[in-house]
Amino acid sequence: MSASCATSRSILPPPKVRPLNPCFSSGPCAKRPGWSVSVLSEALVGRSHRSAPARARLNEVIVRSRRILGIPEEWRVGIVPASDTGAVEMALWSMLGERPVDVLAFESFSAQWAYDVIEQIKPHNARVFQADYGSLPNLSAVNWAHDVVLTWNGTTSGVCFPGAESIPAQHEGLVICDATSAAFAMDLPWERLDVVTWSWQKALGGEAAHGMIALSPRAVARLVTYVPSRGLPKIFRMTSANVLIEGLFQGDTINTPSLLCVEDALDSLKWAESVGGLIGLKKRSQANLAALTAWVSQTDWVEFLASRVEERSSTALCLRIVAPWFERLEREKQMTTLKKMLTLLEQESVAFDIASYRDAPVGLRIWGGATVETSDIQALLPWLDWAFTQVTPS
Repeated sequence: MSASCATSRSILPPPKVRPLNPCFSSGPCAKRPGWSVSVLSEALVGRSHRSAPARARLNEVIVRSRRILGIPEEWRVGIVPASDTGAVEMALWSMLGERPVDVLAFESFSAQWAYDVIEQIKPHNARVFQADYGSLPNLSAVNWAHDVVLTWNGTTSGVCFPGAESIPAQHEGLVICDATSAAFAMDLPWERLDVVTWSWQKALGGEAAHGMIALSPRAVARLVTYVPSRGLPKIFRMTSANVLIEGLFQGDTINTPSLLCVEDALDSLKWAESVGGLIGLKKRSQANLAALTAWVSQTDWVEFLASRVEERSSTALCLRIVAPWFERLEREKQMTTLKKMLTLLEQESVAFDIASYRDAPVGLRIWGGATVETSDIQALLPWLDWAFTQVTPS
């Protein structure tokens, strides 16, 4: 960027319109439009989660989630501890080891699953296929006769699988899919997956600590026929004496859930139904991506981290800063400069928590899931230009 251009940009006045909701965090994510604490007034606080009314509420979360996501009837769906992380770990520790494993790692969380598989679980013949932030690994190198562990949408990279055809319709191994930032915003090819996990606090904007796991019949068969040589903590156990614990998939949780969080999840699911279910949720998220795309195409200081349009996430909107003066800075100075920019936005109550993930290239990460209004994305964009000019050297 030329000095004259930097000077002219540095005198931009603050925009007049602010987002109505400045919460653009990628987790926990923005509450659904119109949310207030009053939606929790009927929560069964003080009741046992084993009581019939509480179990009915928990099962309702399962039923509504299944219906909205289009999960096949023969699949089991359950609520599990420790958010999406707990759900993924439950699948990895319970199922891996029967056959070789291929892990796809292309951002922070998928890299964590790769570490856990290679360094902690240590199955025989495990391989990791890695890619830098902004790209997917080489899918043609994957052996789908192996168990395959993948993240459908890279929450910290903004890269997602381009479609169902990325996975063979017929595969011998299990496909274990972390879908926490894709569920309720993207189509998931259930017929090509075997284990799918997500959490309430991503695309639903729910509260933390609860995860969900969906199991295909093939995954259930693995659970009841394969006994790993390692011990399993209680919170990972989905079988007892090689028999599936059916209650887990009917509202009998392994540990005590928050019934406030359950009530909040039900509110989010009912709202999702009111905007047209998955079709409506996808439309809202795609509108957010379209608004950001239009701005990026006219802005010279940012680019999408995801280089391929067809692999660009509509929820994790990840941008890298490409202004020449910024790219010449060492990473530590880039981070300091970005922090100054984001502090300005927070002081103006315009945007909270939009820094790139700590391991990702220095830039911005804006949540674009369905609970975020497109009008708020549109109101945010001029403020990003304004804040960037405030930290641009003259």
